[in-house]
Amino acid sequence: MNDELSSSRKRPAKRSSPITHHSSPITFKWPIRVYYEDTDLGGVVYYANYLKFLERARTEWLRALGVEQTRLAAEHRVIFVVRSIALEYLKPAAFNDELVVTVELEDLGAVQILLRQRISRGTVEVVTARVRIACVNTATFRPVRIPGPLTDKIGNRT
Repeated sequence: MNDELSSSRKRPAKRSSPITHHSSPITFKWPIRVYYEDTDLGGVVYYANYLKFLERARTEWLRALGVEQTRLAAEHRVIFVVRSIALEYLKPAAFNDELVVTVELEDLGAVQILLRQRISRGTVEVVTARVRIACVNTATFRPVRIPGPLTDKIGNRT
């Protein structure tokens, strides 16, 4: 654990959100193609499959930061879980569409990360999402601090 983080952030007795403001001008982009298996009877992407696209982009975002989630679990005994997600379905995507999924850091807290994600086809936004991920212990699934080295990597990207 990063002692500097522990000592510099004092927890108030009660707060509405453990997230502190931390904006990022950097946008991570991950291309995805829509396969037939991603579509429904109407020939458009089945709504739940957008969640898979968003998840893949978050995984690749972490990988681009130099973070392999399996190593994070093995070395630090933590994993990330989705705590909440809010999606807006704006336009349909269809078989063979080339999409781009983005990840932008909106807020970085001691135990949570708030991300803004978008799925676009060219200049057309298809889906927008706000995703709150929490860092939890692999044995207890209780919230724990994001390891200092990871916080540093995310913080240095902004």
